[in-house]
Amino acid sequence: MSESTHEQLLAKLQKMTFSYFMHETSRSNGLVLDRTEPTSPSSIAATGLALAAYPVGVEHGFLSRSDAVARILTCLRFFWNSHQGQEKDATGYKGFYYHFLDMQTGRRVWKCELSSIDTTFLIAGMLTAAAYFTQDNADENEIRTLATQLFERIDWQWMLNGGTTASLGWKPESGFITYRWEGYSEALLLYILGLGSPTHPLPDDSYSAWTSSYKWKKIYGTEFLYSGPLFTHQLSHIWLDLDGIQDDYMRHKHSDYFQNSRDATHIQREYATRNPMQFTGYGKDCWGLTASDGPGRSKAKVDGIERHFYGYVGRGVPFGPDDGTIAPWAVVASLPFAPEIVLPAIEHFDGLALMDQNPYGFKTAFNQTFPEKNNPVGWISAGHCGLNQGPIVLMIENYRTRMIWSLMRNCPYVVSGLRRAGFTGGWL
Repeated sequence: MSESTHEQLLAKLQKMTFSYFMHETSRSNGLVLDRTEPTSPSSIAATGLALAAYPVGVEHGFLSRSDAVARILTCLRFFWNSHQGQEKDATGYKGFYYHFLDMQTGRRVWKCELSSIDTTFLIAGMLTAAAYFTQDNADENEIRTLATQLFERIDWQWMLNGGTTASLGWKPESGFITYRWEGYSEALLLYILGLGSPTHPLPDDSYSAWTSSYKWKKIYGTEFLYSGPLFTHQLSHIWLDLDGIQDDYMRHKHSDYFQNSRDATHIQREYATRNPMQFTGYGKDCWGLTASDGPGRSKAKVDGIERHFYGYVGRGVPFGPDDGTIAPWAVVASLPFAPEIVLPAIEHFDGLALMDQNPYGFKTAFNQTFPEKNNPVGWISAGHCGLNQGPIVLMIENYRTRMIWSLMRNCPYVVSGLRRAGFTGGWL
């Protein structure tokens, strides 16, 4: 496929995927639907991704600047005015927000946790909007003011719960979640924003305590900072341009986090090419294991092999779990790291008709091993998920124009956080 044809495919995919945020967002409070199911609540992470995506939409004419401003202000005003407290049905507490909120009331649902990482993605989206909408008028001034106030309200120190690393979250019924952010993951952005806070910052030793829990492995001849699911190598990179800058850990390893994500992407492809469990469809252009929906927990004998299938689970390479489920969005989100292998994979997914009759681009996941009558692609997820849509829009844009990275380079909180974490070199 030629370069111009690839560009046309990326433009089509980005526009279709962005339309999720146009149609699955409440115009009364700015909250974004977690997934396209009738009873789905809002996900604050999906809402943050929408806030980051609106500037991309403006640049490409998917919506007007005034419409984007109105949507963003509705959302920021909602979060600023929403109830913060220890009540079980509050919207947030200590500047953090509950993972899932009712689409109408904006209150907590499902006894979910006050989420440190999902609040991170929400606030990152707010800061993206503040970095883009810089005109000197009342509405855009308010965007910048509210985003700053919402960021400064977060009490990152409280989320340490007396320890050195951040907790995954808190519940009013039971207090802090036992588990903390340990091992390399998408929490990189959490630590950078927490360190960059001008009001309640994380202490310096929280970052070194986190990196001390990393696992460096050698897989298929490549040494890299290990984490199995592909999304863990991508989500922080939506906002952080880590190409050529290093913290102490990566200086010691003579690498950087951008190169590490590139290595992780190539290892995913190598795993699918080797296909050790002999799943249908896997190959050099069909790969991408991450946290995603699946066919559902079940067993079936397929071509003489007993297979175990799962629902939503964090699939990873090379140690599993793996049930033959591929998530196209996770491949697209690696586009800036390894376009030479991602573009052919996107072309392959398009050839499987995974965008046909889907208003929002690629479906969330598919599994060609799972027996499904009258469907040559096997099982295909029923709907779309906001957490998957955002990385497609934003990482296509970082590949094409580096837009989100450029905006965040000018965010003083990001720069301060990176420097406090010990990053030097490159654009810093």
